Amino acid sequence: MKKSSSRTSLGIIVSVLILIGAIVEGGVVIRKISQYPRTDDAEVVANFIGMAPLVEGPVVALTVHDNDFVKKGQLLYQVDDRPYLYTLQRAIAAQQQLEGEIENERRRISAQRSAVGAAEAATVNAHANERRADAEIGVARAAVLEATATLQQTRADAAYAIHNLNRIEPLLAKQFVTPDDVDRARTLADTRKESIRQAESQLELAKARQLASEAAKNQASSLISQNTAQLQQSNHAVLALDPLIAERENRAAAVRRAQYDYDNCNVYAPFDARVTNLTISEGQYVKAGQQLFTLIDTRVWWVIANFRETQLSHIHPGSPVDVYLMSDPNRRLDGVVDSLSFGVTPDPDVIGKLSQGLPDTQRTLNWVRLASRYPVRIRILSPPPDLVRISEVAVVVMRDKNDSAH
Repeated sequence: MKKSSSRTSLGIIVSVLILIGAIVEGGVVIRKISQYPRTDDAEVVANFIGMAPLVEGPVVALTVHDNDFVKKGQLLYQVDDRPYLYTLQRAIAAQQQLEGEIENERRRISAQRSAVGAAEAATVNAHANERRADAEIGVARAAVLEATATLQQTRADAAYAIHNLNRIEPLLAKQFVTPDDVDRARTLADTRKESIRQAESQLELAKARQLASEAAKNQASSLISQNTAQLQQSNHAVLALDPLIAERENRAAAVRRAQYDYDNCNVYAPFDARVTNLTISEGQYVKAGQQLFTLIDTRVWWVIANFRETQLSHIHPGSPVDVYLMSDPNRRLDGVVDSLSFGVTPDPDVIGKLSQGLPDTQRTLNWVRLASRYPVRIRILSPPPDLVRISEVAVVVMRDKNDSAH
């Protein structure tokens, strides 16, 4: 009887110890789960871009296949570049033609400016000649007046001498005058006639000098007008150069645009990536902006894990994470928390539909409230390239920073 009682007591003690151990173990597990939360509501993600050409034309070379891995700078495909090459050549030729026109215009302007310098000096000399011609015209006019007066006086003297000769010649026969008196009168008359010819010559010479002075003045005035017109023409030539210089940037922009289109006929991988959703073949005519396939950026992989809001206080950027993928659940991957989300779509059953006006609150009451889940971005460290894929299901377990044993 005593033996049976002892066994019962021992059984009770063992049961109590087992129960206590279970409670302690459960508490430890609950604490660990609370301190280092885990979730299987997680998926693998990566950045990806749609590859679309910037120019249109037929695809003449397609160097990749669906699901290929490509390195940064690797040629992906090539659009027929011949039309863009011709456009570039025309733009360069037009630019060179404009530069030639500008250079020719500058040379012409330079020559005109040199001529203008000489013309300005000639203009100064022409003004001086014009002033000198004005003075000479005045002198010549005075000389003409003087010669005219001298001629008139000479003609009067000659008329008097001839009249006197005609008067005394008949008196010689009557011996009222001597032959010497007649000879002197005839000599004086002849001298006065010669004086008339000399005075007429002096008058003609004075008039010729006046005409020469007037011609010199007209020539100086014409040279002044010519030089003034040449100076104005040079100024107009400088203004004619401005539109050509303004056109220079347009021609250069056309060359840059043509070069840009020509360079974009060959499309290269912008980063190490995986090709997916490739649905084209060589020969297909593509248009600018038309997506041809997708590139998955394989440089960085993340896991987006949804944690309850009650667990976020135990998750911090930089915290280590164990990541297990459903495709290989026995293989642990190292991860680190990048960031925590600060917003999710509100539940319309709680606050109603959000709009630009007032919230449309619901008239019902939910007795059971579930915690909201917020996405946590976890970066996978050294991801195996043959294992990670977008949208793979994952399990993540937060880990103590000081815990290096697994």
